[in-house]
Amino acid sequence: MQKLRGTLRRKNAKGSFYYRLTVANGVRKEFALKTTDELEALQRAEELDSIWAAPTMDVAVAQINAMKGFSRQAQMLPLSEGWAKYEIHPERATPHTVSEQLSYKTTYEDFVAFVTTPGKHHTVITSVAELNSKVAEEYASFLKSQAQAVDTHNRKIKRLRKIFDCLKDYYSGENPFRSKTLLRNAREEQATIVRRQAFSKEQEQQLREVLADDQYHVMNKPEIRVIYYIGMFTGQRLKDCVLLQWQNVDMERRRIWVKQFKTGKEVTIPMAAELHAVLKEAQAWKEGQYVCPKSAARYNKVDRNGKSVGVNLINIDVLRVIRWIGLEPSVAVPGRSKKMTVYGFHSLRHAFASFCAEAGVPKAVLLSILGTDSEIADKYYTHVGDAAQQQAIDAVSGTMNGKSDRDKINEALAVLKNNFDITPEYREKLIQILS
Repeated sequence: MQKLRGTLRRKNAKGSFYYRLTVANGVRKEFALKTTDELEALQRAEELDSIWAAPTMDVAVAQINAMKGFSRQAQMLPLSEGWAKYEIHPERATPHTVSEQLSYKTTYEDFVAFVTTPGKHHTVITSVAELNSKVAEEYASFLKSQAQAVDTHNRKIKRLRKIFDCLKDYYSGENPFRSKTLLRNAREEQATIVRRQAFSKEQEQQLREVLADDQYHVMNKPEIRVIYYIGMFTGQRLKDCVLLQWQNVDMERRRIWVKQFKTGKEVTIPMAAELHAVLKEAQAWKEGQYVCPKSAARYNKVDRNGKSVGVNLINIDVLRVIRWIGLEPSVAVPGRSKKMTVYGFHSLRHAFASFCAEAGVPKAVLLSILGTDSEIADKYYTHVGDAAQQQAIDAVSGTMNGKSDRDKINEALAVLKNNFDITPEYREKLIQILS
């Protein structure tokens, strides 16, 4: 056996072997040999020694890519069987929701449908072994041509990245979905971005009025009214409001405890008088653990796959109320097939932050209620409302209450000219000073 040009080592007594080698231009690289057998590790290290003589780094990288798997032929696996292999892989993604789990499967199935269907502008493959950077780039280009958001595009690429990380035994070389060039940049949407809007105090008052008006109808309206009040006066998310339990409501001490579903953070919130009155009414239908039992049951509905469908049902009811006050919740955006939401239940959270900022409530206090260092707080503590902004502009421009310094001087001169209670000489002197 020839002498190695690098250093063979293992990080612990029973661990896998690693081979450290200096390649082109003095660059040191360490390779995981993926074996605990010393003889096999020596054989693989000898194969890697050919990289030592590479004249340039580009040649070295090409040799490394060619040798990935240490001359092992990738096992043949049809794309149609790839998902079954991924599902049992120990390093597969483990999303928290059934919906996201299904999204992984749908993303893979969409990719397979694209690459296995003959077309003029893309390469057709049928096995995982045929996967390469060209195929990945063609699919990314196809996704870019679809009317979808940048975030949606990037989530699909990252799901495929994870899936093919788990299927690396069935193709050679690097995972082509690891290329950063496949991802889109958020700046692509800067010209068309639509941001969630906060309700004004007048709009929130309108919401309370229509929720109390018998001529407007929505399923479980008394409960929807309570849910809206909880959102208005606590700033919590829709799920936290719908699934609030009586054990976390102290009517006597007027406090509410929330362990947020999204973040897991626990917050304690004083109860506003308006919210206390509405919750007192809700005690009349008290049954079970939930403050709004019918809405909670509806929210928790799932389909036969275990995917939540109740969220959309409750959201439809919430958006209906918003339309009652003349606001359109969603708007069409160029380049997207789906409308973007501008007004929704989350607008109550934005409004809560906005009102706190304009009232001078310290940011730390707001965060203790919202329960997170959210972008919402940053947004409203940077932009504290139209009135405050206008006041700042007025101060800078020398204009207050719509009047410039010159306007105010002229107004004072007019008063002096018509004021006969002071001597003519004194009046003339003041006019000269102000002029």
